[in-house]
Amino acid sequence: MTYDNKISNKKELSPEQREELLRTLKARFEKNMNCHKGLEWAKIQAKLEANTEKLWSLNEMERTGGEPDVVGHDKETGEYIFYDCSAESPKGRRSVCYDREALESRKEHKPENNAIDMAAAMGIELLTEEQYRELQKLGNIDTKTSSWVKTPANIRKLGGAIFCDCRYDIVFVYHNGAESYYAARGFRGSLRV
Repeated sequence: MTYDNKISNKKELSPEQREELLRTLKARFEKNMNCHKGLEWAKIQAKLEANTEKLWSLNEMERTGGEPDVVGHDKETGEYIFYDCSAESPKGRRSVCYDREALESRKEHKPENNAIDMAAAMGIELLTEEQYRELQKLGNIDTKTSSWVKTPANIRKLGGAIFCDCRYDIVFVYHNGAESYYAARGFRGSLRV
């Protein structure tokens, strides 16, 4: 089943789904306190419960294997920042090219979807290279996979896109044609609540 077939037009969770997701997020938050020192779960939960559409987006991140967790707090806006923190690129978001233009440019062997459209449908943003590097400071991720990251317009205009991974304890940034896709490459997202 493709990702599109699973997305609901109604961006709202049932009370049971909401409770299950909040339990999962709280357990992950408590397990990884080093990622969010000084933050309190009760305040984060209150923000989540007040914003059902963002909670739906977090559920999409979770459902596709992203294991979202709080990685920061924007003191100016009061928003909590979630990233996909799974050890490897989320399984439910792999084998996708970069964007719609890249997908449509393929003559044959088209992937089922693309990273930009999937992220938009989920209500999240692709991580930037800078955000990806921040995430790597919390622990090595993508040691066997790679993740598309938001590509600067000048690179995309020339037909390319960038992705990152971690090998030999170093974060590497690479380029590829935006139309390329691989079973071990997905994308990671961020969400502000």
